[in-house]
Amino acid sequence: MRNILVKSGPTGFCAPDYGALVISLDLELHWGVRDLMTAQGSQQQVFLGARQAIPEILKLFEAFGVSATWAVVGFLFASSKQELQSFSPPVRPEYQDANLSPYREIIGDSESDDPIHYGPSLIRAIRATPGQEIGTHTFSHYYCLEPGQTHVSFGADLDSAVALARRYGITLRSLVFPRNQFNPEYADVVANCGILCCRGNQAGWMYRAVERRRELKVARRLAALVDTYVNLTGKQNTEWNKLLPQRGVCTVPASHCLRPFSPRRAFLDRLRLRRIVQCMRAAAIKQRVFHLWGHPEDFGLYTEAGIGFLRQVLEVFARCRQQYGMRSLSMAEAATVAGSFGARS
Repeated sequence: MRNILVKSGPTGFCAPDYGALVISLDLELHWGVRDLMTAQGSQQQVFLGARQAIPEILKLFEAFGVSATWAVVGFLFASSKQELQSFSPPVRPEYQDANLSPYREIIGDSESDDPIHYGPSLIRAIRATPGQEIGTHTFSHYYCLEPGQTHVSFGADLDSAVALARRYGITLRSLVFPRNQFNPEYADVVANCGILCCRGNQAGWMYRAVERRRELKVARRLAALVDTYVNLTGKQNTEWNKLLPQRGVCTVPASHCLRPFSPRRAFLDRLRLRRIVQCMRAAAIKQRVFHLWGHPEDFGLYTEAGIGFLRQVLEVFARCRQQYGMRSLSMAEAATVAGSFGARS
């Protein structure tokens, strides 16, 4: 690994002389989609398959020396229903669509009898793997743009996430907004909870943060899918100075979504990989940040093919590390690097 040098940009910002690969994974299990589908039948197999895939992903990260941020729904930290209830916030969101509230969900007593709603063993496995950061996906998979939620209930939700994580010796420093409902107006709430950074949305109209009813529009989803294979939105990498804190919180913008393997679209995987390679190489050469994000649940089906594709991505990163000095950083590490260099400006 090269020594850290600095360069001054046109604004006087002193930036690292290397690009960085940032990976963030949203660990949700059923909590991430409970308002859209039940946990029965084939969908349950996806969540159980994800539990089997996570150790394989961790082995791959360790083999390649890759760091990642795992944004975990706070409910998954609980070891029992009693513990979950004891850490639940006193103020909860009053969504206009009552189905969005996860507190309505009927769950088991613990991970042993309900492995799709609890995840302490998964969190322990992540903590035991070098380079892995555990961040938060809010306590209750909180929707920050839905009618009925407020600053007060969001703050209470994050307080619960921080408190339950702290009980297990984890300090939360990174946040991913559920459904990518990135809300910059909540920066003060995030900072007050001691969180350093959050993931921003990708550039492009199809990735703008919107409420659920607009998120599901066909044109938006189709455009995002096409952008996975064909360059509609550019190389999607970020200059280091864009990570500097605003209102006390750094934003680490997303660059590309690591979509699940699909047998129907397998013939397009060459294009999917090429799209990622082009973006990552551009970030390495231009000494910028490339932020790949996804869900471990997307490895729940066709796990071997999904892991194989991820391996190809990490092999490209390994070449970028060797040729251009690119580094692997968690979200919090990237924000810390940017902040430390910005302070030298």
